[in-house]
Amino acid sequence: MGKGYSSEEIREKLILVLEDSETGMSGVEISEKVGVNRITMTKYLKVFAADGLLRQKNIGNVILWFLEPGQESFNFPDDYFKITSKYLENLVKGTEDQVYSLVRNCIHSGASVNSLILEVILPAIDSVNELYDDGKIGTSELNLLRTTISKSLQIFNQLQVVSDPKKNVIILAADSKSSLISEAASSAYHSDGWKVSHLGDMSPAINVLFDLDFQKLIGKIWKKKPGLLIVVVFSQTSEGLIFFVDSITPIKEKSGKRMKLTLCGKTSKKSKINADLISANLDDILQWSNTTFQNLK
Repeated sequence: MGKGYSSEEIREKLILVLEDSETGMSGVEISEKVGVNRITMTKYLKVFAADGLLRQKNIGNVILWFLEPGQESFNFPDDYFKITSKYLENLVKGTEDQVYSLVRNCIHSGASVNSLILEVILPAIDSVNELYDDGKIGTSELNLLRTTISKSLQIFNQLQVVSDPKKNVIILAADSKSSLISEAASSAYHSDGWKVSHLGDMSPAINVLFDLDFQKLIGKIWKKKPGLLIVVVFSQTSEGLIFFVDSITPIKEKSGKRMKLTLCGKTSKKSKINADLISANLDDILQWSNTTFQNLK
């Protein structure tokens, strides 16, 4: 990389160089203004074009580069608070393209995926649910906003991460209301290098045959039982948690100490639920999972 610049620094310089250019610039012009040699700059231009930051236009033998609309640079960790309100604002306005551009701009600016999930996405999910509970939006808009959040999470899932075959996690929701937060958890685990099996809303599978069905799944995805397998269940009710705990616990006991059960949701004080960890905080669950894996070594 030119003059010791990081990829993020070159991205910021590119935005400054191209943001006011209506006619575009050639690779030679850009390399001179950014201060990176032409060959190296050409490689970066192609990478940033693939990431959606730039577009190119061929005019004769000359390739001109343009900045895609909606590109911004941020400074993290200082800008997380600003992004939280900006993401929700774009989301509620229904400007999907701006929502996705904001997420990509944050990633390109060096934001941590898990920090974005914990500090931006989860508060947005809570805010959308509050708008619905308060009668400010209807079911149709609720589903639209949830879909937009889901697509935001898919951007994180598309990032290339080398997963550790010894870090295995199965994530499921006991009800439809918990499906989006379970999806957020899957993206966070993916970012941490876990091999994620996301089952989504499993409420239709609540029946007497679920334990057999789940046992077959574990036999496929954790056949040789490498490393650790954590099952994370999300639920809005104690009843949902109890059903899946009762179904999964016998399988866990047969599988030994390398299989763990974690629960995230509401539990009443009267309900007796046994699990390796019960928490309403996703951050706590992620930290516990990584610590448990480290202690296994």
